[in-house]
Amino acid sequence: MARKAPLIVTLDGPAGVGKSTLAKRLAGELGVAVLDTGAMFRAVAYNLGEGAWDWTQGILQQKLGDFEFSLRGSGKDTELLLGGQPLPEAIRNEETGRWASLLAVVPSVRAHMKMAQIFLGQTTSLVAEGRDMGTVVFPDAAHKFFLDADPDERARRRCRQLESLGKSADFDSIASSIRQRDDQDRNRSIAPLKPAPDALVVDTTHLTENEVLEAVLDRVRGLR
Repeated sequence: MARKAPLIVTLDGPAGVGKSTLAKRLAGELGVAVLDTGAMFRAVAYNLGEGAWDWTQGILQQKLGDFEFSLRGSGKDTELLLGGQPLPEAIRNEETGRWASLLAVVPSVRAHMKMAQIFLGQTTSLVAEGRDMGTVVFPDAAHKFFLDADPDERARRRCRQLESLGKSADFDSIASSIRQRDDQDRNRSIAPLKPAPDALVVDTTHLTENEVLEAVLDRVRGLR
């Protein structure tokens, strides 16, 4: 009997749209792992440091060869490991996010990360969230979704998230950062941010987390 292929669900969309929260909840409902590809790029950026996007392709390829990712657990308890170790919380800061966006347009970095993500999807059922999961990395995924929301609403959500963690949040600064990230991600020459032709586009601007989860989960389960 042939081995059943892993279930792959892709969630793409811009920064701050709620992909990470939805991915964890959706994966929990489905009993599968979460692949946070943004965290993968952030981990690489954090470990390589500022300016790595200007290194030669040869040096980058050599450094990238030292990065080995794996997954452990499922749903909100999924852990993305680098070299067998959990990622530090510091990868979530705004500066590392900007570095990750700059690294994401470097051909050698994208090629390496794509292969790492494909390998994880070949061995593990998962919900993959990122920028090009349904268009580039998992074009044959069973279910594809593209989440979007007004930039100001995404900035407000990010502020609330930071404040809930006891951190200061400046709306204007965060909104500006989100628009800059949008411009970088949507207009880059390699794998620009856009919905896959067969993806369900969900505008979350006026929807609650539960409403978004219900819409996506119903589609995956074939209820709508």
